Parts: sequence; C-alpha cells; structure tokens
Amino acid sequence: MRVALTVNGEPREAEVWAGESLLTMLRDRLGLPGSKNACEQGECGSCSVLLDGALVCSCLVLAAQADGHEVVTVEGLAADGRLHPVQEAFVDAGAVQCGFCTPGLIVAAADLLRRTSEPSDDEIREALSGNLCRCTGYQKILDAVHFAMGR
Repeated sequence: MRVALTVNGEPREAEVWAGESLLTMLRDRLGLPGSKNACEQGECGSCSVLLDGALVCSCLVLAAQADGHEVVTVEGLAADGRLHPVQEAFVDAGAVQCGFCTPGLIVAAADLLRRTSEPSDDEIREALSGNLCRCTGYQKILDAVHFAMGR
C-alpha cells in the first residue's frame, strides 16, 4: 500500500506492507535512522516522534495510520543547518553517552518545552518517563532540559 505524509516539513511517500510500523517506514523506506528500534513494544521511547504534534512511540503506530498526517523526527528538529536548542543542550550537558536513547529523549524534551516553557523537575521527569536510558543516570538529561530552557 502507498502511504503519503509530511515528514519533517516535506511531503513524502512510501510503499509499505499493511502491518508495517511507522518506525520501520521512517528508517527503512525514508532513510531517517534517527528514531531507534529498541524494544518494539512502546516501553523505551527510543523511537519517539511527533505525529500531528503529539508524542508517540513510532514502533506502535502503523505506517498506514500516518497516511495524510505530519511526522516530525529528531532529524526534523534542526532548522537552517543549526541544531535545535534541545539538541545543543544535550551535547553541552553531556547527556549523550551511547546515544541510543538520545533521539527519543530529545524529541520528548522538545515536546515538553513547546508545551511548558519552564517545567519543574517533576514535570520534566513525568514528561520523560516513557524514555529509558541505561547509560547516563538521568541527571545529565535533566540538566540538558534546564539548559534548553534558557535558549
């Protein structure tokens, strides 16, 4: 089946099979490897993207469900050749270690800061609770969100 959608501000089309996930379509059909394939159960958040402005685990969304909709991936957060403030903050805070969870955390943090300009630590923790990291211990991730608030 053919799926037509807007990805990172550009119209895109892909031929997918009926049971294919949005994650697989983004990575394998559209060449956007930023969203990571980790648990395939919506438990880790590594595949987080924005679907019509809502944060979703792209491993749980069928590609066909995104037909006619808008998707923003971690690649789409950067603009005009510059990293998004959250992406810059993750680098500056040292919140990137192995990098596997980083794209999903960045998308989730950008979504949070779009909705709430100065979230509390509890609000940050809640917003990022769907994203798991095995390397950083989370403090540097919290620091990164705080750094991004001032940008």
